[in-house]
Amino acid sequence: MKDTLSRRELFTRWFKSGSLTEDALPKHAPRVAFAPRGAFPLGDVVVCVFLRGGMDGLSVVAPYGEGARYYDARPTLGLREPGSPNNALLDLNGFFGLHPSLAPLLPLYQGGRLSFVHATGGTDPTRSHFDAMRFMEAGAPGDRSIGTGWLGRHLELLNAGNDSPFRALGIGDLLPESLRGSVPALAIGDLESFRLQARWDEQDAIEQQIRAQYHVDSPSGFLEQAARSVFDVVDIIQGLDPGNYTPSGGAVYPENQAGWGLRQVAQLIKADLGLEAACVDFGGWDTHEGEGVIGGWFDGMISGLGQALAAFHADLGNAMNRVTVVTMSEFGRRVEENGSAGTDHGHGNVMMLMGGGLNGGQVFADWPGLAPHELDDGDLAITTDYRDVLAELIERRLANPQAAQVFPNFTPQALNLFVPQA
Repeated sequence: MKDTLSRRELFTRWFKSGSLTEDALPKHAPRVAFAPRGAFPLGDVVVCVFLRGGMDGLSVVAPYGEGARYYDARPTLGLREPGSPNNALLDLNGFFGLHPSLAPLLPLYQGGRLSFVHATGGTDPTRSHFDAMRFMEAGAPGDRSIGTGWLGRHLELLNAGNDSPFRALGIGDLLPESLRGSVPALAIGDLESFRLQARWDEQDAIEQQIRAQYHVDSPSGFLEQAARSVFDVVDIIQGLDPGNYTPSGGAVYPENQAGWGLRQVAQLIKADLGLEAACVDFGGWDTHEGEGVIGGWFDGMISGLGQALAAFHADLGNAMNRVTVVTMSEFGRRVEENGSAGTDHGHGNVMMLMGGGLNGGQVFADWPGLAPHELDDGDLAITTDYRDVLAELIERRLANPQAAQVFPNFTPQALNLFVPQA
């Protein structure tokens, strides 16, 4: 499948065309991959939150029911059983407990708007961050030949009649690998600063010059159409007035990467601009030393994630009935803590699902156990392929019956995590 045209490739074409100099459009233009305009999604909006660095899923949803097999492996990192004093786990089902700093998400779980999938992940055994992320976002564990992402292929296969420039969006300066494909996608670092990069007193004059140079009002050629696309997107975003956005439902987003990204995605969803897929990154989960599950680094990270997800849900209100959030991380951490009060790269992990289309309020797990003979080389074994989760999401919530084509050389298995869309 054809890759999305990158910004660098686009600007290179412009330079070689002889119609653009290095001190004209690229110097002032917003950083964006261009896309056409149009309608609305057929299914849910999917929001993928990628927790980069290898999140410790055994400290997010802890199997306290394993008893000594869990606590002996983690003498300093093991979280207290529910009902214990001081920062105890929040009971989910009598076997698994939720990290206490995720308390803002517990009402969503109890109300059927949140679920967890445990002992899941990518089946390739790599412990390399780079390779594991690449395989996971491609949706093809171990296959280095695929140049598109799972969301990119989904969007290509789904004929939604939607040509909005906001159909696919990555929050950040670079397009996420998940969105790579033939359907153009936006990469936006910050809605508020998405404008011509120039002195405030020069912006209007520069914009007029560029519009005149590329005949933006009546685009005909490649450059004119690209310039028109830039200004269309700029005009739409400026019309949203992102600097004065007020979240709904009393939502308060945390000042972190997840909160910042989800706040912008919420604004675009509520603006009904045709968004179908959005990707938000939240990095910093590589906890080899001093993990600090309570009162330390990990505690702060998971607390920030929980606050961001809870704020997003509150902000969207009833609109969450047509939104599904999925979190994933390239791999989990080892079961046994290391000598530096941290955890090294592991395998099996946990995914979170949030939205109105779930068979929610469950920890889905074909639980392998933590006994030595049940581990995968010292790691939590993977018994649920993460592609099964995404494939069911695609078919039941995103109105795309071709999930088997999204994930090459893979036959999805039904998990009954999602309610089929009416």
